[in-house]
Amino acid sequence: MRLALFSTKSYDREFFTAENAAIAARGMPSHELAFFEPRLTLENARLAWGFPAICTFVNDHLSAALLTQLRDHGLRLIALRCAGFNQVDLRATADLGLTVARVPAYSPYAVAEHAVGMMLSLNRKFHKAYNRVREGNFQLEGLLGFDMHGKTVGVIGTGKIGQCAAKILLGFGCRVVAYDVVPNDECAAWGVTYVPLDELLRQCDIITLHCPLMPQTHHLIDERALNLMKPGVMLINTSRGALVDAVAAIVALKSGRLGYLGLDVYEEEADLFFEDLSQRVIQDDIFTRLLTFNNVLITGHQAFFTRTALEQIARVTLGNVIAFERGEKLENQVLAK
Repeated sequence: MRLALFSTKSYDREFFTAENAAIAARGMPSHELAFFEPRLTLENARLAWGFPAICTFVNDHLSAALLTQLRDHGLRLIALRCAGFNQVDLRATADLGLTVARVPAYSPYAVAEHAVGMMLSLNRKFHKAYNRVREGNFQLEGLLGFDMHGKTVGVIGTGKIGQCAAKILLGFGCRVVAYDVVPNDECAAWGVTYVPLDELLRQCDIITLHCPLMPQTHHLIDERALNLMKPGVMLINTSRGALVDAVAAIVALKSGRLGYLGLDVYEEEADLFFEDLSQRVIQDDIFTRLLTFNNVLITGHQAFFTRTALEQIARVTLGNVIAFERGEKLENQVLAK
């Protein structure tokens, strides 16, 4: 099948090309892959004309208008190479008869490990120590941290990634509490305690977000939620940027309510992340304000970025395309609710 891949980088080409070759080596029909670096938008939609399938990533916003145009030019399948699907107008895909498939679990370990790595970096200030030592400064002032052992950590969302994070944190000797609309029996068996959301916010020394973005979770961490938290709390978000109200977070950082903030995602990241902007002036005033705080650590949507994850993303995405082409049941199909 002809597949147009958008928002691609060199690593997407590497892993998708390798998986496509592996499909051919198994004696199966491989795909005709076309890689496009830009995000898919209404302005460049012509690039996808004539392709029965497109492959998009987290910052390709598939609106009803865009989907209608592509359907009229032959589109039948949207193969998301990510777990989240909030960027797709699913009602429009249903109305247009388009199929949507995703990669539900490329590597929950990658994201969970990155989240815990951000906790350690913010706490023990590895990034600051690295720069100091390279400059010949071996002083310890300003690098004081705390033992994570014995601290109460809240995990919001205990799907596959949240489960992995909880297990790692239990290994550190943390007391782990969790909130999820559907509690996970396996987590409970490990010793994770489920509590109401407000209670979690009040109790925890560290809070890590692992829930999907949907209308109910948009700005889940807002002014009210932040005011419920302990003074000096650490907040980590490796899920979706819009879970956190960045303006409210800045107020909480200034007051000391937020003692540490780790972000791998940002609500307005689409015009920032995955690009080299080092020679430009960043126009997002909220983002640049966040960068001024010495207790904020930001990475550019990097949590998923491991070899294991990229291999799995390519394998599952192209597997979804094969299943669709053969008319088989799509286990990873996303349906409108």
